[in-house]
Amino acid sequence: MYRFLLTPRWWAINVFVVLAVPVCLAAGTWQLSRFEAQVDSHRAQQELARGEGEVRPIAEMLPLTTDTVGHQVEVAGTFDAENQLLVPERMVDGERGFYVLTPLRPSDGSPAVPVVRGWLPGAADPAAAPEAPAGEVTVVGALQAAESPSTVSGRTEGLAPGELGVIGAASLINVLPYETQDSWITVRDPEPPMVAVPATAPTGTGLDLDAFQNLGYTAEWFVFAGFAVFMWFRLLRREVEQQRDRELGLAEEPPPSPGAPKDAGEASAEGAESTRDTGGGANTAASRSKRPPEQPADDLART
Repeated sequence: MYRFLLTPRWWAINVFVVLAVPVCLAAGTWQLSRFEAQVDSHRAQQELARGEGEVRPIAEMLPLTTDTVGHQVEVAGTFDAENQLLVPERMVDGERGFYVLTPLRPSDGSPAVPVVRGWLPGAADPAAAPEAPAGEVTVVGALQAAESPSTVSGRTEGLAPGELGVIGAASLINVLPYETQDSWITVRDPEPPMVAVPATAPTGTGLDLDAFQNLGYTAEWFVFAGFAVFMWFRLLRREVEQQRDRELGLAEEPPPSPGAPKDAGEASAEGAESTRDTGGGANTAASRSKRPPEQPADDLART
């Protein structure tokens, strides 16, 4: 009944399904792995933003990369209170205020580290900012990448003396008399009444539209694989039903396709027909050989 599976048409269908299903499953699995990677990255950044990550020396996290942004670091040194700066018009929890930034001179003599000690509501006011601790301190906070003018929410021009619009080495080089790191730290546990500045996740680590596109592509590839298997079974079932109808005389026998295998019944029928044709030809020749020769017309007249 299933000998039709050996026809060229069904060979092509079978090969297509055998190749298509693994390819679709592999593509879907790859898209799913990309989505899961972004979910894991987002979860890790959320943990770092809450200060739950392991605290590492800042020297191990520099130079700054996408993998090290947001990590909890520690650095020992002395605050330069004389060069404290205010970063105006910054939003925290939907309220406008300002950052209090104090450079930290590391004990090992490395470039200074800009430290955002906290956030205060309202307009930037030097009198409202608490004084930086004196003596050597150890600062613990989230390591952040340098800002750019196009990404900050506050003013970057028309600033008053002692204010800074963009946190980064390019801006601080014109303000401080010494070299600074091109990164900064937001303190995890600021002094009251200051509020901790939330760490910013690096680009490409959130659950953005691209992440959910990967999830959608995953579903599409798995649907394609299932659809290929479904269509194969549907074609197989229809072929079997048509063959049963022909056996019951409910449908006409289709013309044989080139290269289709012949079953035993068809082969024996064709062999018998060929034998009859050969035998019939031999009998005709024999009857012709036994027929008496015809007499000439003149002999018949004389007789």
